[in-house]
Amino acid sequence: MDLDDDTEILATVQSSAGRRVLGIGCLAVLGVLLIYMAFNSPPALPWQVFLILVGAGALWCADAMRRATASRVELTPAVLRDADGTVIARVDQITGIDRGFFAFKPSNGFLLKLDTGGARVWRPGLWWRMGRRVGIGGMTPGSQTKFMSDVLSALLAQKTPPD
Repeated sequence: MDLDDDTEILATVQSSAGRRVLGIGCLAVLGVLLIYMAFNSPPALPWQVFLILVGAGALWCADAMRRATASRVELTPAVLRDADGTVIARVDQITGIDRGFFAFKPSNGFLLKLDTGGARVWRPGLWWRMGRRVGIGGMTPGSQTKFMSDVLSALLAQKTPPD
């Protein structure tokens, strides 16, 4: 394995079909039920509007999750990127990896700490970035995210100069 080749994919993380169906289906059913309740047995007008807005929000989240989880996260020696080409973080920007039990991280995932912040991006079920924090995981298998975080840890160990 030649780490000088910046296009070589070292690890990938993608959601499984079963997790996608379950997650997207639950959000879609929630949205439809809330909207159905708002029209079938309408409560007072403010509550009816609330039910419609929350139901529409759940449907919007289900669609956003459907689009996001159709992609995958790829790790190369230089960057961590989405399969559509969006650079999530450069490897030389990563200052730490947190896989701890109490870390504010996605389910089955890990948290990256960066030295510089980036734009806020949210790909529900796959990854998010808020400032100097990046979360990878969600609807992804734990084995894939563990492997990716181990490879990232090895890359970071290679790049840090010995004491």
